[in-house]
Amino acid sequence: MNKKFSDFCLLAILAGAILTVIPTMDAKTSEDALANLPSYNGTDLEYVHDESGNHFSLWSPEADSVKVLIYRNFNATEPVKEIVMQAEKDGVWRACDLTRLDGCFYTFRVKYRGKWLDETPGVWAKALGPNGHRAAIIDFSKTNPEGWDGDKGPEVNNITDVVIYEMHHRDFSMHATSGIVNKGKFLALTEQDTHSPEGLATGINHLKELGITHVHILPSYDYNSVDELNLPSNQYNWGYDPYNYNTPEGSYSTNPADPYSRIREMKEMVLALHQAGIGVIMDVVYNHTAGKDDSNFSRTAPGYYYRHRPDGSYSDASGCGNETASERKQMQNFIVNSVKYWATEYHIDGFRFDLMAIHDTETMTRVARELKEINPSIFVYGEGWTAGDSPLPVENRALKENVAKMTGIAVFSDDIRDAIKGHYSNAADCGFATGKPGNEETVKIGIVASTAHPQVDYSKGNNSKFAYASAPTQIINYVSCHDDLTLTDKLAKSMVGADKQKRMRAAKLAQTIVFTSQGTPFMFAGEEVFRDKKGVHNSYKSPDSINAIDWTLKSINAEQFNYYKQLISLRRSHPAFRMTTAEDIAKNIIFDKVDAPNLISYSICNNANGDEWKEIKLIFNGSDEARELKIKKGEWTIIAQDGKIDLGGIATTKGGKISVEPCSALILYKQK
Repeated sequence: MNKKFSDFCLLAILAGAILTVIPTMDAKTSEDALANLPSYNGTDLEYVHDESGNHFSLWSPEADSVKVLIYRNFNATEPVKEIVMQAEKDGVWRACDLTRLDGCFYTFRVKYRGKWLDETPGVWAKALGPNGHRAAIIDFSKTNPEGWDGDKGPEVNNITDVVIYEMHHRDFSMHATSGIVNKGKFLALTEQDTHSPEGLATGINHLKELGITHVHILPSYDYNSVDELNLPSNQYNWGYDPYNYNTPEGSYSTNPADPYSRIREMKEMVLALHQAGIGVIMDVVYNHTAGKDDSNFSRTAPGYYYRHRPDGSYSDASGCGNETASERKQMQNFIVNSVKYWATEYHIDGFRFDLMAIHDTETMTRVARELKEINPSIFVYGEGWTAGDSPLPVENRALKENVAKMTGIAVFSDDIRDAIKGHYSNAADCGFATGKPGNEETVKIGIVASTAHPQVDYSKGNNSKFAYASAPTQIINYVSCHDDLTLTDKLAKSMVGADKQKRMRAAKLAQTIVFTSQGTPFMFAGEEVFRDKKGVHNSYKSPDSINAIDWTLKSINAEQFNYYKQLISLRRSHPAFRMTTAEDIAKNIIFDKVDAPNLISYSICNNANGDEWKEIKLIFNGSDEARELKIKKGEWTIIAQDGKIDLGGIATTKGGKISVEPCSALILYKQK
């Protein structure tokens, strides 16, 4: 979600909320009292089966009493058994049952301040029935596909070596032209050799052909807004309305009524991507829940998991009606242990945190540290902003401006995003790549990954006025994502009167800046085929006719696809674009003095970061006119020019005067 009021969250809450009455936090409940409640950091919460029986546990330190209700199936009207739980230390309630419960479902019921709250699967349900109302008792060993025990994602030395591709399950496979059988499902990404009507690769083969290293998949946990028992209704949602955090979303499985299906099929997807050499990043939304008083958090420990205003009402930095309180120990434990669970049980390779600045810096640092202990190749990044104000002190928020306070965390650069294409909030606003002067210094901030550089004047930055990153490993560069207008739609609305070819040139220039800048590049699925969403900026619940990628575009816009493919290959082949320290950037990047607007020229020198090329010259011309510059004498090979790119070389030059065509990038190198 972006820095704006997220109306889709509120609408999803209103559409999916189940009315219930829970005692809300009153003004007399102090933060100190909540902070001083006991916490529990074990990994056995909810349900564990071993030789001694079925073990249930629930953290609810202020409960009067707790019981477990056992159901024979997900829609049974009455439980077959009620098990009374006993209070133990650290706020945990426990119970053990010796009977065979395989295939049964369960919920917890908490008595709080003399009132029995509504049933809940708890906050740690790992298997679910449809729509997530009841947790399922299953044998997890039966969810592992063949080869799972030896499965491992790609090895990542530094996050700057990664190329991220953001996608939604339905967007990627739903269109009739995808050639994919399991449209909109986890299994879509397991299908091999799928093709468009023109015979071009789609699905997982398209990803391999493009050359990206990781897919960032929009929320795949169980969310609230899609009725899993009524999938023919063709419902669509991005999934930023969390319901159960630790089980896959049922609508992406082939059989939501089977608790095994969603788990096994998500693992099959991860396995297939790993076998293709592609890592899997999970989009996680711990900053708010789909409901408030009726959430699973509120039904287990009312008041604890959320921040409140002095009058007892819910604070709302998410713009979705509530915000969670990561600074409280049990919420921090929940976030940390949840991502660790996904990393171990599902072999997830990275995590993208939605509205990460709602969380505190201590929690995020702990997330990254403990994930790295599981897998050194895991990385974490997120949105370094909130959608509204929060009681959490600004200095403690995981804001982009505080990224240097965290270890192992990266943030999105809205600096480079808005400077290149125009501000996200104004569809008509242009940027550097679309001819608007005055963005040059902010683009340079993006080029050096928001690190300190002697030739970059941060006082002229549009969004940031200081070098907030201490290393390029803390920055994710992008021009568009699922939020707001796609790059294609943004160019259509801002480049008034420009034909498609000119808009495609601007897209190439925009992405060339992103992929050659220091930091980590991020792209939105379908941009490589010039995908649009018919001008809809907030398509969180729009139909597939708006969101689905039409794969005939891969043939229609073949030149665009090939440009992206070459651009990704350029970055992955040359470590000069992937430096890992601010010191190396300051030493090896030299900006040229230019007088014209919408023009940036610089060199990456000294065989930077061990690159075979001694010097790489990059010139970006965002204006409508050709620009002439002088480059020093030498044996130069041109690899990008006039909207074309070829790593084998387009032409050679001895240096001197050289022309850069309108709205294009010129890239050349010399080896000596």
